[in-house]
Amino acid sequence: MAMNALATIVTCYGLLSDSTAIVIGAMIIAMLLGPITGIAMGLVEGDNSLLRKALLTEIAGVLTVLIVAAIVGKIHQDTPIGKEIFSRTAPNLLDLVIALAGGAADAYATVSPRLSVGLVGVAISTALVPPLSACSILLVRGDTQLATGAFLLFFTNFVSIQVAASVVLWLHGYHKIINPDQEFKKSLLRNGVSFGLLIALIVLLGLNFQKSLAKQQFEQQVRQELISNLSGIPSTFLTDLRFNPESKKIVITAVVRTPSPITPYNVAVLESKLPQLPDMSVELNIRSVYTRVTDKGGYLSL
Repeated sequence: MAMNALATIVTCYGLLSDSTAIVIGAMIIAMLLGPITGIAMGLVEGDNSLLRKALLTEIAGVLTVLIVAAIVGKIHQDTPIGKEIFSRTAPNLLDLVIALAGGAADAYATVSPRLSVGLVGVAISTALVPPLSACSILLVRGDTQLATGAFLLFFTNFVSIQVAASVVLWLHGYHKIINPDQEFKKSLLRNGVSFGLLIALIVLLGLNFQKSLAKQQFEQQVRQELISNLSGIPSTFLTDLRFNPESKKIVITAVVRTPSPITPYNVAVLESKLPQLPDMSVELNIRSVYTRVTDKGGYLSL
């Protein structure tokens, strides 16, 4: 609990200062990964005592992280939220795959003494404290939607690590240590809740991944269309593009550098050429930053 509290403090300040290196350092000293392996071992062996102890240890660790992060977040409530926190609020299917691989690596390194050094790398890849810390920081600011996304990332990592570790431990024969006659069906039933949660997460995060991919494709298509069509206006360049979803529509604000005014007619033509969304209308706004075009002979235009 002491190590988790210290890891949380390091993590919070890494998140608030937007420092990836500090967050990585916090992952190494955190101690939430071991109890998850204990949960996997308890389920595979049919050891209820180990399972109970591991669950209580993990719950105590999670509560420690949430409480310490809430205190740090409250102290620095006015500090702007950076990309390190925002990047942990929208989990997708890729995060689940990473956690599955990390959980398998954790279990394999645990049962292979020669590979114990690999646990450092596993601790970094399977982030547990950072999303929990981000969740608490966002909760004290009232950003419940983003906080839910951060907690979902932690829960995804937790379930994926446990399931992957259970599979590796079962394949290594640990299901026969305490209950030598334990059948495959009984072992599967003991892990049924975990597998059910994993399947539900796969469906949920798969849908999130599709939405995220569709959003990225739409934004890229809009950018390409604007760059292509603005090239027809002499010395006009797209410098920034912002997407602001509103009720039933998405407002696209394009910032352009141009020596000549962009007329409402130009905006209407550009808007008509943009890709459309099935359930939302698209509105284009252009902010013109007037520039002066110059060559060695003097000013060509304003």
